[in-house]
Amino acid sequence: MFRFNNGLKVYLHRDPVDFRAGINGLSILVEQAMALNPMAQALYVFGNRRRDRIKILAWDRVGFWLLTKRLDTDHFVWPPDGANVIELSVDQLHWLLDGIDLTTLRKHPQRYYARVS
Repeated sequence: MFRFNNGLKVYLHRDPVDFRAGINGLSILVEQAMALNPMAQALYVFGNRRRDRIKILAWDRVGFWLLTKRLDTDHFVWPPDGANVIELSVDQLHWLLDGIDLTTLRKHPQRYYARVS
């Protein structure tokens, strides 16, 4: 599997979408339903109702990319109810694509110290 650049923003559309939609339909969904710019340096992730397919829409300076992943027997673990648009890190996207439940993972909190000793 290839890896996405860590500098990209990732936006997950939590509600299922009609997977007959192509680049035009998904870019309109990004613009109207998600209120985001589909030509930004970001990845837009969509899932179907059964959660066995994922589409990722991305803009690459002169055109769109549309990537699809389909699982034969398993399902993607989708984040629970909440906001319609969820912002993920690139690492979290890779975990989602690998089938890891994002709600069970917790990082150590970032610490800020005034001095060393």
